[in-house]
Amino acid sequence: MSELAERFEGHDPGPAQAGDKIRCDACPVMCYIAEGRTGACDRYANSVGRIVRCDPLVVLDHAAESGEPIVPFLEDGGRQGEILNTGRRFVTAIGAGTTYPDYKPAPFIVSQEVDGVDLVTVVTEGIFSYCGVKVKIDTDRHIGPETATVRAAGEAVGHVTTGEYGSQMLSLGGVHHLTGGSKAEGRVTCDTLVALCNKKPVELTIDGGATVVVEAGKAPVIDGKTERRMRVGCGSATIGMFATQWRGLVDEVVVVDDHITGVVSEHQAGKVLGWADTGIKILGRRSTPGRYFKVSEPGLGWGGTTISDPLDILGPWNPKKGARPGLSLMMVSTTGEQYAYYELDEDLKPTKKPFPERLEKSVRLIEENCEPALCTVLFVAGAGGSLRAGVVENPVNLTRSVQGLRTYVTVGGAPVYVWPGGGITLMVDVTRVPDNAFGYVPTPAVVAPIEFTLRRDDYVRLGGYESEIRTVADVLARGGEYANPRVGAAAAAGNRWPPLEQLRRMPGAPR
Repeated sequence: MSELAERFEGHDPGPAQAGDKIRCDACPVMCYIAEGRTGACDRYANSVGRIVRCDPLVVLDHAAESGEPIVPFLEDGGRQGEILNTGRRFVTAIGAGTTYPDYKPAPFIVSQEVDGVDLVTVVTEGIFSYCGVKVKIDTDRHIGPETATVRAAGEAVGHVTTGEYGSQMLSLGGVHHLTGGSKAEGRVTCDTLVALCNKKPVELTIDGGATVVVEAGKAPVIDGKTERRMRVGCGSATIGMFATQWRGLVDEVVVVDDHITGVVSEHQAGKVLGWADTGIKILGRRSTPGRYFKVSEPGLGWGGTTISDPLDILGPWNPKKGARPGLSLMMVSTTGEQYAYYELDEDLKPTKKPFPERLEKSVRLIEENCEPALCTVLFVAGAGGSLRAGVVENPVNLTRSVQGLRTYVTVGGAPVYVWPGGGITLMVDVTRVPDNAFGYVPTPAVVAPIEFTLRRDDYVRLGGYESEIRTVADVLARGGEYANPRVGAAAAAGNRWPPLEQLRRMPGAPR
């Protein structure tokens, strides 16, 4: 909690003024704020006896031509600049203020005509207790067992969840960590979520696993080592992709992988190419021909295993099935970062030899097909409560409109995925949201921008606050309830609000 504000416990928020302090009603904390100071969230301040929003309202400016990039429309932080172009503008919820208590209309309800469609965008910063992030970490390395607790600053903030192809996954936050544990757990969870959503690096430790530094859009750092590549595929997939590159150059290839280790002479890809048997034996659980499970435990070695010497997964070679002195063997990991070359000696023991130039191209090809290792952070939240009541008088109408694809949802102007089923559960890639768009209230909860865009006639029909509808020009001229300054902002590349194809799908829209 900020030392610049007082938090009053209890159900009675008290009078609107206490001495020289005034009460902020932007969230349930109800801070009393002295002149020139901010509330506990650092989002609102007392300026000359009036509660004002500290951060500027972010407005995205689209060039008039469809498909042109988003550009800022104001200079000098939006406080003294003049309008630079006359393209279509979108008032985001970043800096807009919060709909609280439940009966208050959203801070901005903005009308604008786009391609002949009269649209309304309802803008608010939602207070989310039911929220979290899903983190995708591109790595083949073992970072911890599934369901293992993930910690930040020693506090439990989430868990390891089901791994995906070439990536490890974390599920962080959620109402149980935010509100169901100790005060320290809730505070650290909130801080962690806000930092990750604002694209800041966060160090996480996994019980029984690794220490990972996660930053959206950047490479993960695992136990102090920066990851470079995500794997091209499992060992079997790598065999399938590159068997033709090895034909005639080497007698056997083993692609070492924690999940499915591949052996080219046994694999269907090798058989189709007429690959001869080699008498190799893999110490693992054979699945289908050329595919082996459990050659090792998960770890930080070759292909996400504990292996530092790949020969550890080989058993005795069988001369009755093709093993012979001089037989050549290449072993390689699924990223191409580890590779070695061997030849069988007179006792059919693999002996390491200098890596031949003829095979270097194939290793480079594996590396080339590996994408850069990145961290992806998806903010996931359920939009309910006062947020929906600030959009329409009967909140279920908004839910049904979103589910019926009549209302388009964005977060800071970025497109979201709305989960099927009941409610409005959304998911957004934080790298597509403008910088520093996420905040907090010390209840604790995450504050995130959210915008609902729909046809004006639909909005009125849903029971929207028609009397509160304003034009973009009016918003730019007068700001909002909390004396919002304005700033233009360039959004993440690729965001076009609202997508014209979405508008054309709206019932009654011109084609």
